[in-house]
Amino acid sequence: MSHPRSPLLPLRNEAYRRIWFASISSNLGGLIQGVGAAWMMASISTSENMVALVQASNTAPIMLLSLIAGAIADSFDRRRVMIGAQLFMIMVSALLALFAFLDLLSPWGLLGFTFLIGCGTALNNPSWQASIGDIVPRTDVPAAVSLNSMGFNITRSVGPAIGGLIVAVAGAAAAFTVNTVSYFALTYALYRWKPEFPKNPLPREQLGQAIFAGIRYVSMSPNLGKVLFRGFVFGLTATAIMSLLPIVARDQLNGGPLVFGGLLGAFGFGAIIGALNNQRLRDLLSSEDIVRVSFAGFAVAAAMTGVSSSVWLTAAALVLAGACWVLALSLFNTVVQLSTPRWVVGRSLSLYQTATFGGMALGSWLWGSIAESHGSGQALVASSFLMIAGLLIGYFLPMPAFKTLDLDPLNRFAEPALRLDIRPRSGPIVVQVDFEIDDADVSEFLHVMTERRRIRIRDGARNWALMRDLENPDLWTETYHVATWVDYVRHNQRRTKADAEITDRLRDLHRGKEPPRVHRMIERQAIPPSDDVFHQPHIDHH
Repeated sequence: MSHPRSPLLPLRNEAYRRIWFASISSNLGGLIQGVGAAWMMASISTSENMVALVQASNTAPIMLLSLIAGAIADSFDRRRVMIGAQLFMIMVSALLALFAFLDLLSPWGLLGFTFLIGCGTALNNPSWQASIGDIVPRTDVPAAVSLNSMGFNITRSVGPAIGGLIVAVAGAAAAFTVNTVSYFALTYALYRWKPEFPKNPLPREQLGQAIFAGIRYVSMSPNLGKVLFRGFVFGLTATAIMSLLPIVARDQLNGGPLVFGGLLGAFGFGAIIGALNNQRLRDLLSSEDIVRVSFAGFAVAAAMTGVSSSVWLTAAALVLAGACWVLALSLFNTVVQLSTPRWVVGRSLSLYQTATFGGMALGSWLWGSIAESHGSGQALVASSFLMIAGLLIGYFLPMPAFKTLDLDPLNRFAEPALRLDIRPRSGPIVVQVDFEIDDADVSEFLHVMTERRRIRIRDGARNWALMRDLENPDLWTETYHVATWVDYVRHNQRRTKADAEITDRLRDLHRGKEPPRVHRMIERQAIPPSDDVFHQPHIDHH
């Protein structure tokens, strides 16, 4: 009988442990800064929408910049990217604290600074999430993702209360100063981490090409598409509580910054409970069951928060909301990580974050606008009904089963010796693969080729086609294009061990005495310029 893995197992890894504890310090500072920003906005603006936009200004950069940051995470040294992001946030936070001390902050100025801090977070997050698989073994990734959530929510359980105390005693400027100092521990931990990455002999993809490759990979991966859509709906609906909580604390509960901090602490306490029970629930329930429970629990919590005038009843609702928050988001994150090979994991995670945080940013504006016209209580109750709709989506787009695929490189490809002298950027390259298929196997062959087409396009092929010889019907030819020779090599290196099943099934169906014949060709223009109908004659303007 196998024993369940400990949720704390990744902490045995020294590098992960050092960064994890440093992240707690940084997260604590970020939460203190968040309390200061939200309460300062509630103090300098009477608009409920402006208060809700504080949350949106933190999440909107993740929606807008995350895909670029994901491409950077997959193309550059992730450690250096994270250190650069930390230094940027130190600078912006210091300026925010200075402006607050000098009483120079307007509502829009405050949103501008929180937006810039969100930009630093957007740059940092894909590199950090993608680095988890660089630090811990693949089998420990789910536990590491849950530990990250738990670490953040340990600070959430006490950070807002500390933030509320700091704001009440010393003002928002002091909270911003604490946040500035909090980044130094993580910067130092990242400086000490010395990962060893295997050298890639291929040149780095251009940023635009890398972004397009990430979008193409996710679009050709149906399971990832489901995760992104469910993450967007969850972010859109669940952000109602976090966006409107300052208004709930101020108006419904007649409280101050200490009450607001305490409510956030209740949310964080619930999140810790969810993180500690994450693995146990995954052993008992399917991924879809966990997502449905999360939507349903959050709907109940939002409705309770919307109608409650009791601090204790609202705090109890927030404990439930915090647990559901971690269960859903850590599951989404883990499914993306375990469904994506290393070469594109940063971009896949960034697209997931774009969808989820885009939903949060849109939700912050939506629920803030409803609260502006109808009150925060009605906005929260309305959000609970939309969460039920999010639950029902699972009957049409269920979450993929929680399983671990072997996404290590297949490493079967050996670059062929070429008699024609070409450069890495030579192209376009046309590839043809010949198969001999018995008539009785055609149906199965076409079925397998459907999956083969998806894999080819996902990994960078263009103009994929399957052709049958009219004179020899047993001969089938798969053909596709890639832009350059280096793109052809990169295309083959992207194939994973999980893809090997398709290749092996095709070889089993092939009836030729030799393996399927591969033709690699380079396109050449054979039309003389004078005969080219698209040729534009030179016009002498002199």
